[in-house]
Amino acid sequence: MIWVALDSVTKEIVALAFGDRSKETAQKLWDNLPPVYRQCAVCYTDFWDAYAIILPLKRHKAVDKSSRKTSYIERFNNTLRQRVSRLVRKTLSFSKKLENHIGTVWYFVHDYNSRLNLEE
Repeated sequence: MIWVALDSVTKEIVALAFGDRSKETAQKLWDNLPPVYRQCAVCYTDFWDAYAIILPLKRHKAVDKSSRKTSYIERFNNTLRQRVSRLVRKTLSFSKKLENHIGTVWYFVHDYNSRLNLEE
């Protein structure tokens, strides 16, 4: 599973964590955020318990889909699934090695972020 943090203003991916839906992986995502986000940003999430355990109360707001605060990240997740075919199990390009998945996702994120910066 891929945990993603996205800046809602720039649409840039600012942190990633790979793992299950545990509080340990939530902690990895929090630790991977740049310090300015950990100090100033508000993190809008779904109601998964791991977020409430790890994210500081001042930095966390759990919202439902009707708030539209998670729509950018949901859109990115869909884009990731559509463009990185290795992540889809029933394709010829599916990779069995976790390291290959992680490398491919990082490559895609760097390309995605660089294209955002070119559009400015």
